Amino acid sequence: MKTFKLLSFDLIKEDGYLNLPIVDGIVINQENSHKSWILELFLPKEHQSTFEKLKTDNNVFEVQVIISFPENEPAPFIVKVNNIEVIGEKISVLLKGTIKTHRSKYSEALLTYLLNENLSNDELLSRFKKGMRERPHLKES
Repeated sequence: MKTFKLLSFDLIKEDGYLNLPIVDGIVINQENSHKSWILELFLPKEHQSTFEKLKTDNNVFEVQVIISFPENEPAPFIVKVNNIEVIGEKISVLLKGTIKTHRSKYSEALLTYLLNENLSNDELLSRFKKGMRERPHLKES
């Protein structure tokens, strides 16, 4: 097994991304024949109802996480809620699933998006550097 620090968590919804402010988190690659991953999130209790509904529905859903370093490309997963534990004013959410095999290359998507804006060379370079630092969500085309 390999473990990674979870830095950022986005729940992918039909109308876009919902970034949830995690207090702490870990991602575990189980390195088994099922290619299973475990994501554990520690977050404010105010998000409990979101995960309770997902658990009750028992459906798989998509998430996107950044692991280890802030500049890493977001990793897409397909997961299910396995367990929710209340710990004081926080909750621990255990998700199990698999990594999506098709990963979009963020830098290429960002560059394509910016090229369509007909920017000057200096402006393009500046916006590209800023986008790679801040990683704004890009609209699907």
